[in-house]
Formats: sequence, structure tokens, C-alpha cells
Amino acid sequence: MASVARNGASIALLSLAILHSQFAVVRSKTFSVTCGSTIKLKNTDHQVRLHSHEVQYGSGSGQQSVTGVSTADDVNSYWTILGHLQKPCTRGQAIKCGDVIRLQHLQTKAKLHSHHFKAPLSGNQEVSCFGDSDVRGDTGDHWVLECGVGEWERDTSVKLKHIDTTKYLHISGRTFNKPITGQYEVSAHGSSANGADWKAEEGVYINKGKSL
Repeated sequence: MASVARNGASIALLSLAILHSQFAVVRSKTFSVTCGSTIKLKNTDHQVRLHSHEVQYGSGSGQQSVTGVSTADDVNSYWTILGHLQKPCTRGQAIKCGDVIRLQHLQTKAKLHSHHFKAPLSGNQEVSCFGDSDVRGDTGDHWVLECGVGEWERDTSVKLKHIDTTKYLHISGRTFNKPITGQYEVSAHGSSANGADWKAEEGVYINKGKSL
């Protein structure tokens, strides 16, 4: 089961099925982020949430695009936290600083991914979504959590560093035109400075269960 909080108060015990059907918007204030949780990540520099959809890049890899959106209630901004391909995390286990994780897009089941293609607007490294629930993925899906020491706390900003290329998940500040007008470019950048800080926001936080 999942523990859900809104403005610090406990409101219910929900299953992931409720998240799919009702798209419940919940807010977190304290406690750790856990394996198997389905959450939104907000970039604290640009105040946009990590987002994806069934829109492919028109250049670079041609894979599913990843953007940032300012709206808080878009279901396409939910991501499920998974463990390393070779070292799965236990459902409900607290994610620790230094852990390697994968982020699976809730709606399309593709994994947050990066590689040596250029991002379409900034020329930084492209960030995409790749695969689906039937595709196991590869090391391009691995991101290391940087947050000092201890566990990933819900009220603390963190950074996500791509393992294969050592670049950080980043908002470039540039925005797209049609068909995703106004959405922000997400890229991977060599600097961990402006645009690379993320915070766990709305979501369904898992308490305990099996390995993922």
C-alpha cells in the first residue's frame, strides 16, 4: 500500500490503481523517498515538473521527448522509481544518497535515458525516454542520486547524474514551439549549477513490498 500526504496531513491509503484512475495529486513534506514510489519531480530553479509524452524528437535520437511543464496536475509528469538493472531495490526501501536508480514514465513505461545525441534547442546532451514495460533497457537508464549523506528526503533538493556520461539532469531554460508549445527543454549538462536541482513533489509513496 502507499502512504499519501497532502500539505503534511495523512489523507488516505491508496493503491497505484487509484493513481491511474483518479490521478490523485498529493504533496510531500517530510520523510524519505522510497523505491517503487510514483512521484513528480520539480526543478527548483525553473519551477517546472519533469514530464514526458508520446511525442518524439524531430532530431537527434528520434526517441520519446522529455520536457518540463509548469502545471502541477498533468498525469504525464508521474515517474516510478526503480533500482539499478543489476541491483534491484526493495519496494518501499528508502533511496539513499549515492544510490543508482532508474525513472520509469508512468503512462508510457519508458525509462528516463540519456546518450551522446545533442538536445534540440540548447545543443546540450539529449535526455529522452526509451523502451517500454517489455524492454529491459540498458545502462543509459542509470542515474546516481546526489544529495550529500543519508537518505533522499522529500523536502530536500537533489541532483541526478547520468552514469554513462557523467552529466546532470538539467533544465536549459529554453522552450519549445508546436506541438509542445511552452514546454521547457530537459537536457543533460556537465555543470551541476543552475538548472540541475530537483525536489520530490506530488506522488504515491510506497511503504514496503517486493524488489523493483
